[in-house]
Amino acid sequence: MLTPLPPALTIVPPNRPLVGRVSPPGSKSITNRALLLAALADGTSRLTGALKSKDTVLMAAALRQMGVSVEEPDATSFVVSGSGRLHAPKEPLFLGNAGTATRFLTAAAATVDGTVIVDGDEDMRLRPIAPLVQALQSLGIAASAPTGCPPVTVEGRGSFGHGRVEIDGGLSSQYVSALLMAAPLGDGPIEVALTGKEIGARGYVDLTLAAMRSFGADVEQLDAGTWRIAPTGYRASDFHIEPDASAATYLWGAAALTGGDIDLGVAADAFTQPDAAAQAVIAQFPHMPAVIDGSQMQDAVPTLAVLAAFNAHPVRFVGIANLRVKETDRIRAVANELNRIKPGLGTEEGDDLIVAADPHLAEGLAGHTARIKTYHDHRIAMSFALAGLRIAGITILDPACTGKTYPAYWEMLEGLGVTLLPAQG
Repeated sequence: MLTPLPPALTIVPPNRPLVGRVSPPGSKSITNRALLLAALADGTSRLTGALKSKDTVLMAAALRQMGVSVEEPDATSFVVSGSGRLHAPKEPLFLGNAGTATRFLTAAAATVDGTVIVDGDEDMRLRPIAPLVQALQSLGIAASAPTGCPPVTVEGRGSFGHGRVEIDGGLSSQYVSALLMAAPLGDGPIEVALTGKEIGARGYVDLTLAAMRSFGADVEQLDAGTWRIAPTGYRASDFHIEPDASAATYLWGAAALTGGDIDLGVAADAFTQPDAAAQAVIAQFPHMPAVIDGSQMQDAVPTLAVLAAFNAHPVRFVGIANLRVKETDRIRAVANELNRIKPGLGTEEGDDLIVAADPHLAEGLAGHTARIKTYHDHRIAMSFALAGLRIAGITILDPACTGKTYPAYWEMLEGLGVTLLPAQG
């Protein structure tokens, strides 16, 4: 693999099944949860199997700014030592376009005795955070985000308070997880309650609760949308992080598209992350369902949409409105780039995405080239690279954006025997 990466990469179709063993990186979602919980704990925690990527590096750096010792003894471990409390940083926390870190630290900042500014890059400054800010305000916490997006200013008071806080989790489950993780640092019990029936990717809330309990939190589920959290604080813990299910979808997809067999070293049903549900859908390729509900496996939708382009019949993706507020508007981005491959291949219909499948797509595009715009979005880059396994002439712009969650993605493809050619951006 060329280092640094060129401004663009062209994928050469291997014209054979991809076979081999690949170990996916650690889960970004779980790594960032574990980093925060370990930072809020009193003592030293050892996190193994962790992901070292742009998002988790930014989280670790922010925690160091807040007085936490975060050491990195090897490529997949963190050793986190804290006093059970975060301290006000001297400078604003810069979190790039890391949504988990931004939302989680916005809530955790309320436990600081002092002022914390949580900020990000120009893309993060377009991602909504108002529902979380309003929830904090309802607890009596002084928080403001004048644009409804970062930067957020939080006037911490050393505690997360007590009482009941309501949140609409329909836009992002990360708001719910942020409140839940900060709640054990209250000065009394806190109830976190959903105001709507829908919640984006509820499985990620389950991940949060499991991680909290591993670090000593006392959480009682009162009903389907209400949790009561005792003011226990957290205790240090050694915690192992499972492989990333979202990353696994690219490997499952690559095997399906090429008729190969890629051993991940972990069975699909061993994952606790919701995106692992995509494996059952991918296993049906090229006869994936005509309607796929992506609400509970949102990060897998770009992968599934690229596979759908080669499916035996068209596919409609529903329940994916939340994809409009990810690193980019992923519904629009996926439709745009499918159409760059072949006009009419992707259509937006409200918040649904329709992929006009063509099982003979590759044969019909002989001599065609497509330069895939990635919108600074790692998932667009990685999912559309899969199209290049079947179609000659697919070039991925800004391939380095995969460093957000899967720094070794291109090395992984090369390790499976896929040829990548540098191209001009």
